[in-house]
Amino acid sequence: MPPLLYILLYFIYFTCKKRYHFDRTKVLDTPSVFVFWHGELLMLTFGYMDYRRSKNVDTMVSRHHDGEIATRLLNLLGAGAIRGSSSKGAMQALKSAFKSLNLGRDVAITPDGPKGPRYSVADGAVVIAQKKNVPIVTMNCKATKAWRLNSWDKFSIPKPFCTLDFYYSDPFYITEDNLNDAKEKIKERLMKNAF
Repeated sequence: MPPLLYILLYFIYFTCKKRYHFDRTKVLDTPSVFVFWHGELLMLTFGYMDYRRSKNVDTMVSRHHDGEIATRLLNLLGAGAIRGSSSKGAMQALKSAFKSLNLGRDVAITPDGPKGPRYSVADGAVVIAQKKNVPIVTMNCKATKAWRLNSWDKFSIPKPFCTLDFYYSDPFYITEDNLNDAKEKIKERLMKNAF
């Protein structure tokens, strides 16, 4: 299944027009935490690579069966995976995220995944960014035409030959914020360009 998904994703991505919304002069050359909504994740591995110009990222993936498919797909795309979520394997996932950052790799996480509720921000991204004192970059992907699944996250599958708009926040730190303020700061930036 992952190889077929890999071919399908590449087909969608390369048939679509891409527009990028960020200031490249503000991109930091330091390990960071990339945050995005679960429903928008399908094209964001490509979006990350266009932003960073590398595949130097480990994405947090659930330990459920669909997480195994996602892990294999990420590996095919050249990225890594951290297995665990706020509901299962949280401590091991945090340790693995810290290790990735120590190795100079970025960490990517969906704060409302794997089960929602939609547009909620769990503690994981905040804990990781604060403990390691690294910046956060929020990412969004909006397709001009897409199929929307009838799932909790309204999962978006862009249609071939549409336009993909990738939005990236300026890197920001939350080291001095309390938990609630930090989560609100992340949510505020993610909601600016949510579909």
